[in-house]
Amino acid sequence: MKHPLRDAFSSLILATGLVLAVSSCGFGGGGSDDSDPNTLSFLAPVYSDGTKAEWDKIIGDFSKQNPDIKVTLQTESWDSINDVVRTKLQSKSTTPDILNIDAYSTYATDGLLYPAADVVDPSVIADIQPGFAKNASITGTQWALPLFASARTLFYNTDLFTAAGVAAPPKTWAELTDDAKRIQALGNGVSGYGLPLGSEEAQGETSIWTFGAGGNWSDGDRITVNTPQNLEGVQAMKAIADAGATEPNPGATNRADVINAFIQGKIGMIEGLPPTIGQIAQKNPALKYTTAPSPTKSGDPSTLGVADHLMAFKKDGKKQEAIKKFLTYFYSPAVYSAFVSSEHFIPITVSGAKALADDPVTKAFATILPSARFYPSNNPKWGAVQGAIRQQLGTVTQGADPAAVLQKIQQAAS
Repeated sequence: MKHPLRDAFSSLILATGLVLAVSSCGFGGGGSDDSDPNTLSFLAPVYSDGTKAEWDKIIGDFSKQNPDIKVTLQTESWDSINDVVRTKLQSKSTTPDILNIDAYSTYATDGLLYPAADVVDPSVIADIQPGFAKNASITGTQWALPLFASARTLFYNTDLFTAAGVAAPPKTWAELTDDAKRIQALGNGVSGYGLPLGSEEAQGETSIWTFGAGGNWSDGDRITVNTPQNLEGVQAMKAIADAGATEPNPGATNRADVINAFIQGKIGMIEGLPPTIGQIAQKNPALKYTTAPSPTKSGDPSTLGVADHLMAFKKDGKKQEAIKKFLTYFYSPAVYSAFVSSEHFIPITVSGAKALADDPVTKAFATILPSARFYPSNNPKWGAVQGAIRQQLGTVTQGADPAAVLQKIQQAAS
């Protein structure tokens, strides 16, 4: 969010041991009461160890201003939230009123969501940067509210580079593989490159490589998985794993695992996210590292951009006003900017970008957004394809044929 930013905006995420947490703001547990138009249920993923506390604070402050509206929060890890959503949507009584996730288009095309303009004030819609509003729209109607943006960039351990005799960060896949081999040869349990292709967010790492070969996941309204460019990217991933230059069994390794290993100094290079900066500062501030653009086939800049979304399920339509009050409150400049800063992502509103112009994450990552490509989250078939990537892509590092795996994933678009 799993990127999701997900991606997908990945992974995504960073507290995979969390199973379930219900808000402790005095609103009780379980789902919302659908007979009460002022009781809302909110399902959100975990982005960091502080995600739940941040939402609890926002909900608590909102409640002080709107004591008649109750918001019940449920948080899930990115490794489990998609399964939780599928289960909850089997019944209207368990469908959340507000959902934070990456892909929204399936719910929109199934007629389950309010248009975004119906659940926030016009000032919020006007504040969203146009590119992100477009990515949250289908045939001209915006169905979701972008939460924040994420991108990926190469993080590398400068001490390990020095020890391995690597003078500069790699720009191409060939350089990446060579550098990773040299770091791997240092021994002591150190891996050259972290390749997370487990079920948490395999689509995130995979996209970095397929985009780096000039590939894409869609062409207009057509999902394009099994293209020559995408195959070349997946073959390159398989090659670096087959070269023994990654962590053991990358097909079963999640993104949180490689990030934590990098922070501990056990991996030379990873594709990191904006929150990785804060995690390093918190968990191992002595780590010597820096960042560089993601390596690609040719060396030309390209990376994965992710925007996760908030969306509101209309159900029987009774809760629109309460939802609108809560979401409009959340996107008020002070509240929104504080949340984005605490989670160390990139703001998607004009006011947020101004407020966080001096933020270290915004400075480090905003400059690479122009080279970013995004998931086709406005394609209703993307959700199924994304799920298939998560479940099947890792098998290419366990002996599966990349072309056969991509063809199988392509079938998910049908």
